[in-house]
Amino acid sequence: MNGELSLEGIGKTFGRHRALVDLTLSFSAGEVAAVLGPNGAGKSTLLGILSTLVRPTSGRVSFAGQTVLRHSLVRTTIGYVGHEPGLYGDLTARQNLQLFANLYGVPDAHQRVDQMLERVALADVRRDAIARTFSRGMQQRLALARALLHEPQILLFDEPSSALDPAGAAWLAEELARERAAGRLVVLVTHDLDAAAAVASHLVILRRGRLAFDERRSAGFAAPEVRALYEERTHAR
Repeated sequence: MNGELSLEGIGKTFGRHRALVDLTLSFSAGEVAAVLGPNGAGKSTLLGILSTLVRPTSGRVSFAGQTVLRHSLVRTTIGYVGHEPGLYGDLTARQNLQLFANLYGVPDAHQRVDQMLERVALADVRRDAIARTFSRGMQQRLALARALLHEPQILLFDEPSSALDPAGAAWLAEELARERAAGRLVVLVTHDLDAAAAVASHLVILRRGRLAFDERRSAGFAAPEVRALYEERTHAR
């Protein structure tokens, strides 16, 4: 399956609060889309809907023409890295990955786990070290390995660089570029405007649950321009 992830007229309310209002936009394979906005703009709600963990109140989400439902086959094409790594703390890195490989029916699981640990620079960690003893940066690396384990077509990230030092953030930017080059669709929710500028070919800005900016540029966006756009679009009356 290959194609566009589309939202048509998406709305989401929590009680009387309207988190998203008539949101229509699309994300394409082979791009990194950065979703920006102040607190309360609807970024996390949007990511929850894209991940199928949150059901919209109105509208439709589709991927390659198929409606995305919580239990549909489309869900198996999604890899998700949350703000919290969401690992099993009493399992080792290898056990965490092996568990998810079994859940997704990954072929040659042992070999695939070894490959992913090598890729995220965790292959040399003591085999009996459990995940809750890892640094936050190591946990984020393991969460990325888990998200990529079943070779998803859609990758969703919620503030992935918040726990990383500058070297870790640079490493993450390289990984995102690698996934973009592989033709995956990457959506990144972040407060870090410079991090967004470093990786994004598609910039989305939300304000009060509505779409304030939506533009693609194959050459990307310069950091000063992202900051100016953010200031303009989030403070407009």
